[in-house]
Amino acid sequence: MAEHPFDRLVSIMHELRKKCPWDRKQTRESLRPYLIEEAYEVLDAIDSGNPEKLKEELGDLMLQAVFHAEIAKERGEFDIYDVIDFLCNKLIYRHPHVFGDAKVKDAEEVLRNWEKLKQKEKNHEGSVLDGVPKELPALIQAFRLQEKAAKVGFDWDRTEDVIAKVEEEWKELKEAIRNGDKEAMEHELGDLLFAIANLSRFIGVEPEGALRNCNMRFKKRFEFIEERLREEGKSPEEVTLEEMDKLWEEAKEQVG
Repeated sequence: MAEHPFDRLVSIMHELRKKCPWDRKQTRESLRPYLIEEAYEVLDAIDSGNPEKLKEELGDLMLQAVFHAEIAKERGEFDIYDVIDFLCNKLIYRHPHVFGDAKVKDAEEVLRNWEKLKQKEKNHEGSVLDGVPKELPALIQAFRLQEKAAKVGFDWDRTEDVIAKVEEEWKELKEAIRNGDKEAMEHELGDLLFAIANLSRFIGVEPEGALRNCNMRFKKRFEFIEERLREEGKSPEEVTLEEMDKLWEEAKEQVG
């Protein structure tokens, strides 16, 4: 019988750790940036809509899991098969409506049950906010903290109330700017961004994705301006803001 592709990957990783100087040199700490980078490259592949690219990037992300598990195996802690077994057991335990007799009416109830079972699993008196990684980008972190707090009832009742909070934080930021208080500006800007993340949750828009899409629109539009100026033998530094604004409006029509 042919070797299973996953087993083949594990065997290759084992050989790399024994025989490749670079792979042998790596530690959990040295691999941290690669893990984060590969996760973001998966997001880029999803945004591209290219299944071949997504397949490649998911493989690179999987490699990071196998790499870390191989290091753990060398330390006598666990191996990748222990990781998979643990994951399978967790998925079954947290989906009693699929693998047991529990009944749920919608996806929201599934999430509530998931959190309850997760807290029961942990079997400690920690915070409901536990489990939100401190390494997350701040905007995603804010969104996840608010989600968890909302699950135990710490939440606004209406979208209008959240909008009012955003407006309140905006006024406080403007006041700090008028006063020239740098520390207060940082504080109030943080409060405003946190309130906006909360609003995004209420209206069902994932804030990190919304900002990422906005960044991509800006990038495409500005590159359009640069290309048009190159066609005229100019650079952005050589034209007025009014000229660039005109090209910006054209870019909105041409590239979205």
